[in-house]
Order: sequence, then C-alpha cells, then structure tokens
Amino acid sequence: MTTATATPTARAATAEAVPGRRPPAAFALIAALLGFTVITIDVSAVNIALPAVGASLHGGMTGLQWVVDAYTLLFAGLMLSAGALADRAGARRAYAFGVGLFTLASLACGLAPGIGTLVAARVVQGAAAAVVMPASLSLIRQAYDDARHRARAIALWTVGGSVAMAAGPVLGGVLTESVGWRAVFFLNLPVGAAILALLVKVVPSPRRPAPIDVAGQVTAVLALAGLTFAVIEGGHAGWTSVPVLGSLVVAVVSAVAFHAVEKRHRAPVVPPAMLRDRTVAVSLAVGFAVNLAFYGLVFLLGLYLQQARGMSALTAGLVFVPLAVIITSTNLVSPRVAERIGRRPVIVIGQLVLALAMFVLLPLDAGTPMWLVLLLLVPTGLGGAFAVPALTALLMDSVPGPRAGIASGLLNALRQTGGALAVALFGSLVAGDGFSLPGMRVSLLIAGCVLLATSVLARAFLPAKPE
Repeated sequence: MTTATATPTARAATAEAVPGRRPPAAFALIAALLGFTVITIDVSAVNIALPAVGASLHGGMTGLQWVVDAYTLLFAGLMLSAGALADRAGARRAYAFGVGLFTLASLACGLAPGIGTLVAARVVQGAAAAVVMPASLSLIRQAYDDARHRARAIALWTVGGSVAMAAGPVLGGVLTESVGWRAVFFLNLPVGAAILALLVKVVPSPRRPAPIDVAGQVTAVLALAGLTFAVIEGGHAGWTSVPVLGSLVVAVVSAVAFHAVEKRHRAPVVPPAMLRDRTVAVSLAVGFAVNLAFYGLVFLLGLYLQQARGMSALTAGLVFVPLAVIITSTNLVSPRVAERIGRRPVIVIGQLVLALAMFVLLPLDAGTPMWLVLLLLVPTGLGGAFAVPALTALLMDSVPGPRAGIASGLLNALRQTGGALAVALFGSLVAGDGFSLPGMRVSLLIAGCVLLATSVLARAFLPAKPE
C-alpha cells in the first residue's frame, strides 16, 4: 500500500511508529478550543440579538424565549449521553460529526424565514453542541500524553470557554448592529470549516465500548422540555391552561420514568448512587444556581438595555466588555486562591458575591446613570467566575476516576438547565407591553435568594478539603 492510498487509520499508525511523524498536538488543541468557544458564544451572543430577531421575524416574547431555550435545553439534556457517544464513535469522529451538524444548523438559523424555523434550527444546534463539548475535551486528553502538558492544555481550553461566555454578548451586539442578527449565526460557518480542516491533521481516535442509556436520555429530555414549556407558556397563556397543565404532566411522568429507568439500567446516564453523595448533589445544586443567576441576568440585561433604555445592539454589547474582562481575570485567579484558603470558602464566597450582584441591581430603572450600571455589574463578573473553577475541581476530586466523565457531563447539564429555566421564568416575568422593570426586579430577587440557599448548603455540606 502506497502512502497516497493509505487509509487515515494506517497513516496515523505509521505517524505514531516513526519518531517525529506524529501530528502536532497543537492541531487538536486549536480545533478543540475553537469548537468549545463557538458553542459557548452561541449561548450568550444570541441574547443581544433577540430584539432584532423579534422585529425581523415578528416573534413575541414567547418566541424569543424559545430561540434561547431550544438551544440550551437540547445542549443540557443530551449532554448526559454525549460522552458515551464520543467513546463509542471515537473522539475525532464524534467531534467532526458534531461540528459539521452545528455548522449546517447555523446556516439554517441564518436563513430562517420565520421564528418557528429558527427555533427548529436551534434545536439541532443544541443537539450538535452537546456532542461537541465532551468530544473536544477528549481530543485534548488524547493529544497530550504528558500529564503536565495536558493540564496546561485543559486549562487553556477552560479559559477559552470562560472568555467566550463573557464575550458572547459583545460579539452579538457588534454583529447585529453592523451586519444584522443573521451574522451571529453565519459567523459559525468559517469557524466550522476551519475546525474540520484542522481535524484532518489529528490522529484518529480509538473506539471504546460504552453503553448508551437511550430510555434514560429520552425521558430526561422530555422532563426538561415539559417543565420549560410550562414555565414559558404559563406566563403567557395562564397556569391553568390545557397546554401548560399537559406539559406539567409530561414533565412529572417523564421524571418518574427517568428515575425508574436509572435504577434498572446497567449503565445509567445518572447513576443513583452518585446523586446520594452529598458533595456531588450540593455541587450540582450550586452549578444550577450560578448559571440560573448569570445567564438569567445576561438575558435580562440584553432586553433592559435595548428595550427599557433604547440602546442599539452595538452599544448594549459594549456594556458587557468590562464584565468580560472581570470574568476572564477572575477565572485565572480563582484556582490560586482556592489553593491557599480551600475550595469550599471560594465556592461559598463566589455565590454570596453573585447574590449581592443580584440585589444591588434591584434599583435599576430606565434613568439609572450608565456609569452606575457598569459599577453595579462588577460583582456579577467576580462571583460566578470565582466559584465555578473551584466547584468543578471539587466535584472531579469527589468521584472515582471512571466516573469523572459522567460527573462532568452531569454538572454541565445542570448548569445549562439552570440557564434555560432562568430564561423561561424571567422572560415570563418581564413580558408585557414593553419591558417590565418590576418583573426584572422579581427575577433578580429570585436569583439572589436561590444563590443564598445554595451557599448555605455549600457551607454546611461541602468538605473543607478534598476527600
């Protein structure tokens, strides 16, 4: 067999056998970092584009809520099985499939003629993103044999996600104002093409037997979707309307079925024993609360700045620049502080600071000076970014090595669910004739109280030192 006609697997094997012929790990790292960045940006960038989407496609608040939550729900729900899928197919193959599907779905979003088509395309985007996230991390683990180099690469991957999360609203504002809201989705096309080109240089990944809990996965998605539909529609159609009551029944029945399936499946997506571990359970609750507050606030601020204050999408996006800088800087500092004083204090302090951020924003109205708005946003950037790195490290240390992937997927799923439910609930509270400032205040109060509750749980039940 000549080099020109060798299969990708054979070429990879030859490259590994000959010193100096193995493709550089940097290809895998850059590909993984780009994918993680683009799916993270898509969570927050769309928030700034929502008013423009509503004006263009004539979608009301319900439609705009689904534009955000259709993505987040599938992202959260399918995250539970995505790691097993990556193992079965091989990380590179799964990653290429996820990136390709995400890119095509982004094209469909950008071309959507109506709000219903956009929501449907966002569903596909969210499903693809759920495959991309765990596969991207698996690519890095595969590419770096040396533990020290691998740790640095993973740290860079994590920081890239944090920067993307914070910078998403800024990018969304710039693109919406300068080109149009469709550009937020079209930007994913060249990025997706670049990732697929980089993957050609990455060593093919081995496949590992990993059973997939289809019944558990389906019932989990149905439970989340039913609950979210009820919260979104309940604020508009009324809590006693037939569709809302029906969706609540679907959510409850699906949740009960999920519990029953997980008890009997030989490889459940959520092992019941894991949830009985108080460190795991409290860590998941904290992750849910932090994302509920942060993404709920990003959603509210995007609407407040444009609908209550009359800002352009570009100006509203620029308001998030100081927040992005604070989040990035705090993410880098948090692990060092945790080494000095312990992870539990960092997690508790981070939640309390984020709760404070919710409460200090309560007096906001349409006439609040912008310098004061920017000042009041400082605790928002500090709180969540301070808590999450320590929370993730604590959770990873509290589970056996073979369960680390499941625990990571579960934490990400709960965090995304927190963001989805925040958009559903807060969007219902601020809906009406224009943007409801009283509804925003109730939303902030809810987020702050949830954070106070989980900070008490963290202080009481999380270990002072890793067990």
